[in-house]
Amino acid sequence: MINTALTSFGMSGQVFHAPFLLHNPYFTITKILERTKNNSATKVPNSKIVRTYQEILKDSEIDLIVVNTPNYLHFEMAKQALEYGKHVVLEKPFTNTVKEGKELIELAKKKGLVLSVYHNRQFDSGHKTVKQIIDRKLLGDLKLFEVHFDRFRPEIGPKKWKEEENPGAGILFDLGSHMIYEALSLFGMPKSIYADLQIQRKDGVVNDYFDIKLRYNSLTAGLQSGMLMKEAGPKYVLHGDKGSYIKYGNDPQEEQLLNGIYPGSKNYGIEGKSGWGILNNEGGRGVYQTLPGTYQDFYENIYHVIAKGKELLIKPEEALDVIFLIEKAIQSDKEKRAILL
Repeated sequence: MINTALTSFGMSGQVFHAPFLLHNPYFTITKILERTKNNSATKVPNSKIVRTYQEILKDSEIDLIVVNTPNYLHFEMAKQALEYGKHVVLEKPFTNTVKEGKELIELAKKKGLVLSVYHNRQFDSGHKTVKQIIDRKLLGDLKLFEVHFDRFRPEIGPKKWKEEENPGAGILFDLGSHMIYEALSLFGMPKSIYADLQIQRKDGVVNDYFDIKLRYNSLTAGLQSGMLMKEAGPKYVLHGDKGSYIKYGNDPQEEQLLNGIYPGSKNYGIEGKSGWGILNNEGGRGVYQTLPGTYQDFYENIYHVIAKGKELLIKPEEALDVIFLIEKAIQSDKEKRAILL
């Protein structure tokens, strides 16, 4: 049994961490840090609410700390957890700089502790389906890969740490970290990166739009996201020399979790046929069934790594590559040129 502590209980804790820790019989959530509120009292009644991080760090019975606080707190809180001998799961993005990420990786290795990053979009239904299509060479030699995260939020949101000039603020760190990790997991490190970062909303002070191009030998991966996209375009666009795949709509898991549908429930992670993408290749044109989404696989893997020494699915070194590319994207935008890697 892995005794686990959550360091916050906002949307991240309530939707993306607690349901999977509660669903997995090998984890117990023993403490939750809520500095002023008691949101976890009814949802995780067997856990103790604490008001300070020290109450978690100094608890010798806690094995794993989930650092799901605002980005600017990631490094210091993860570093403290490792220094206290705790395994750590960090909410994405990993850190705000490559230097910070390297320090955490070195510290975890020195202490012999597990360090992973919650890049849960690897377990999205859409990502798993796209990977299957690529692995099966259903489009031949892939030439263009696009992934979009379209939102319509014209007003500045209430989460000030995302909208103010804090380290790790802005859409590039928020959604871009997901999309960059996705491209890296599918294609590896690109040859070059070009990025256009913008502040499009009135009163905005941090980037709320990006258009990134990752160039490989004969493939371009395009990553785009913004907050002023009232009519969403395709989520995925793939073109190869033997076919194309186009898919609209996001993975259903987040909406299901918000509505109280958890792993183990009927149809959890299953996308309805109306959301399936269109595959057009040498075999003809038709819908291609979307694979089930499985966010629960992340913590299942964490258990096997901690308890049985298995291999991490989301390695910190891979998450560090995301931060490296974010830094290069910022440089590219500033210098208005492609950056060779």
